[in-house]
Order: sequence, then C-alpha cells, then structure tokens
Amino acid sequence: MRILLDTHIWIWLVESPSRLGIHTANELANTANELWLSPVSTWEVLTLHRKKRVLLPTNPGDWLPQALAGIQRHAPLTHEIVLAAERLVLHDDPADRFIAATAQVHDLTLVTADQRLLGLGTIRTMANR
Repeated sequence: MRILLDTHIWIWLVESPSRLGIHTANELANTANELWLSPVSTWEVLTLHRKKRVLLPTNPGDWLPQALAGIQRHAPLTHEIVLAAERLVLHDDPADRFIAATAQVHDLTLVTADQRLLGLGTIRTMANR
C-alpha cells in the first residue's frame, strides 16, 4: 500500500508512537508499504513549532533530517495538486486541502486521525486505529 501521512500522524510516528493505533502502527511498520510525505507537512510542523503549538525536541534544522529518515517518498507539490485542492469540498485549512489533494492526485491512502478528512469519497483514507 502507498500511504500518505497526515502531518499529525508523521509527528506521532517520530515523537509519540504510542498515540498511533495498533492497526496504523502495524501498517506504518510494514516494509511492504511505501510511506509518503508532502512538503506541506514540513511547512505545517515548522509553522506550528514557531507558534509554539508543537514543541520539537531539538531545533527544526536538526529535527527534520531525523524525522524524514523513515519516509521513502516525498510527494511534490504540483500545479495539479493545487487545482485538485481548490476543487475539494473540504474545510478551509490549506494544509489539509493540499495533503488530501496530494493523496487524490497520486492515488495514495491518507492515514489520519482527523474526522474531517476521513471518508472523502474519491480519496482513500485510513483512520488511526
């Protein structure tokens, strides 16, 4: 399975794996699965860190390479994704829109705990359970 991590799932995977559900943790650890991350998630983490809503254990420049270590694929932010994000019937959080559109365009399964992103119809999602 090709899995796109929602930002909070990525943070939990790196910093608080106990927050991941058993099924989610097993899927993320399964080497047959491919883990994807959008650069929008990096932007979101750095923004939340700057606003002190997410506390990273080290400075972002040191944290980021370590946090990216287990990610096999980095999903590009393309014009096609931006257009798909604009077409989504979804709340106005730009990060969520870009991440959901990334899953749609690249045919990925979005793993999330965000109820607003689960069951989006044309986007495959996996709940954190």
